[in-house]
Amino acid sequence: MTPTSLTSDLCIKCNICTSACPVAAVTDLFPGPKAVGPQAQRFRDPDLPSPDKSLDYCSGCGVCSLVCPHGVQIAEMNAIARSRIVERDGLPLRNWMLGRSELLGKLGSPFAPLSNLPLKIPLLRKVAEWILGIDARARFPSFARETFRGWFKKSPAAERLMGMQKVVYFHGCATNYYEPRVGQAVIEVLERNQIKVAMAEQNCCGLPMQSNGDFESARAYARGNIRKLAPWAREGYLVVGASTSCTLAIKHEYHAILGIDDPDLELVANNTYDIFEFLEMLDEKGLLDTRFVRRDEKVVYHAPCQQRTHGFGRPAADFMRRFGFTVVESRADCCGVAGTYGLKKEKFDIAAAVGQPLFDQIAMVDPQRVVCDSETCRWWIESHTGKKAVHPIEVMAEAYRGRKM
Repeated sequence: MTPTSLTSDLCIKCNICTSACPVAAVTDLFPGPKAVGPQAQRFRDPDLPSPDKSLDYCSGCGVCSLVCPHGVQIAEMNAIARSRIVERDGLPLRNWMLGRSELLGKLGSPFAPLSNLPLKIPLLRKVAEWILGIDARARFPSFARETFRGWFKKSPAAERLMGMQKVVYFHGCATNYYEPRVGQAVIEVLERNQIKVAMAEQNCCGLPMQSNGDFESARAYARGNIRKLAPWAREGYLVVGASTSCTLAIKHEYHAILGIDDPDLELVANNTYDIFEFLEMLDEKGLLDTRFVRRDEKVVYHAPCQQRTHGFGRPAADFMRRFGFTVVESRADCCGVAGTYGLKKEKFDIAAAVGQPLFDQIAMVDPQRVVCDSETCRWWIESHTGKKAVHPIEVMAEAYRGRKM
């Protein structure tokens, strides 16, 4: 029996989770997190797959777990139940592909920009929609010709950083293969603060596989990261990541959802920080370089679902205000995409409807840019609003870059 299954008895059927669920609010195909979560959990045989396919319409945003007044791990429970459907029915080819972001990056990056062309040809996208069920309207990021790790190996930053605090940077697939600029901004900010950065061997965090119900593969990837990161943690390094979903996977989901119980995981998880969680810790200790160049800019900041699940507040918004920004915080609980959820044909319109309040707010505020900690949220927001979306660490690097060295 998993740790999350034990919490179903704490549910008092108050329906707060259902009233807060962004998916149940826009479609009747999903009866709500309570119905497919703790209510259904009481009737599930722990040794048999769940027959309830409606829970596949759960996006996994985690809002239900956040709002539950009794601490029921509803989103985690639903993710585990979804894996039982995969055990019973098998893993669709589409879900297998969407879960392999690292493999796709390894195949696509060496051949960019040529490998980006198929994603931009409408006819090929319609064929993929018909064969695989990947919506032709869904935007995919472009492969970068040079990976972040390739850039780092050539960067003088790899040799110059000799500070007392030591960190291992967990860059994730998105930064390595699609957005090297985010990793470059991370290194720039850490270098300003005299942080010694190591680039440990690592693999995909496994979250895309987990989200698509492929728990066996997700566990293999999770154990790979635990094995690669634990020696660094024992040497006193902190693990710092700028992909808030990757760091949440290590800190929370490897144990709570995948059920991994390993002393090395506990060691790594206890020493893992999201980048702004780490920077806020430096600031509280008086160790952060705060010589920013103030800039007059209006932005909408959307704190993604995974970032809020960390539970450390919204330090990125606080830092941007210190840079002189006018920060309008998103009123939306979820942008809708939820990783790969919104890329699927049967869920694209649902995901777009979930994100519509955010898109409307962005249109009303009309900011110069949107700022968000999650890569998939940034890509989704850009495709639905036409506004440039960046990671807050890029904004912080700009604030440092403006002052003379």
